[in-house]
Amino acid sequence: MRRLRFLMGRHRAPSVDRTFGLLLAFNAGAVNAGGFLVLHMYTSHMTGFASQLADGLVLGNTVLVLNALGALLAFICGAATSAMQVNWGRQYRLRSVYALPLMLEAVLLLLFGLVGAITLTWHTPFAVPLTVLLLSFIMGLQNAMGTKSSGGKIRTTHMTGNVTDLGIELGKMLYWNRRGTPVAALVRHNRQRLQLFAGLIGMFIAGGLMGAAGFKYVGFICVVPLAALLLLLSLPPFLDDVRRSAELRQVLRALAVRLRLRKPDEAPAPPPASHQESSTRDTHANRPGP
Repeated sequence: MRRLRFLMGRHRAPSVDRTFGLLLAFNAGAVNAGGFLVLHMYTSHMTGFASQLADGLVLGNTVLVLNALGALLAFICGAATSAMQVNWGRQYRLRSVYALPLMLEAVLLLLFGLVGAITLTWHTPFAVPLTVLLLSFIMGLQNAMGTKSSGGKIRTTHMTGNVTDLGIELGKMLYWNRRGTPVAALVRHNRQRLQLFAGLIGMFIAGGLMGAAGFKYVGFICVVPLAALLLLLSLPPFLDDVRRSAELRQVLRALAVRLRLRKPDEAPAPPPASHQESSTRDTHANRPGP
């Protein structure tokens, strides 16, 4: 359990960053590949949607333009939401600043697993079902969280950058240094980076296999275990922060009141009269009249 808390902390070792990134890559692969079987589009593929937007504008195809615009805006909103949550956690000095966006992702995935089939019939102004916007929002949320937690070194929802970096490190590894080359000029690969990028790609593919098989044979409910895993990672450190931070508890109480989940706190009752005041009142009450 202590290791789970370290995954969400502000100050983490590089090995913890790698573990967190691998878990997120597996989750993204499962959602992306499984979502393709249902929606026939990859909801984390913003490069494709950007090209689709340009194609739709040139061809005058309004449906293509709206599809791409909706996915892009949903992804951007997800990334912006993640950034706001992380910065809010830093402002309130929470120890587990990444627990908030991960917990939101877990809740959204849980809703997708339970009612995803229903949202396929919910139309939006972007000519796509609500499911497309939901998954794009989730991918943006996760990608921004992974980027901020690793300082921009780890991306988990798309593999283009990781494949490129893997190729760069392989090129360095295979490069033949001439004899007599000064040590400062030697081309050497970074083994840790090579293992990181290979691991991210491998976990993304493994998650894709699981997600595709799950959606094919089980359906939407297959993402519920993924949501439970993310909730297991995010909920314990968040509860630790709730117990530790009075400001966070105050914010949560105000939010509960605004959502009408809790009644506003009543004004405190007046303090009881002191013993001396009570005795004085009794003396005056028992004193005989004139």
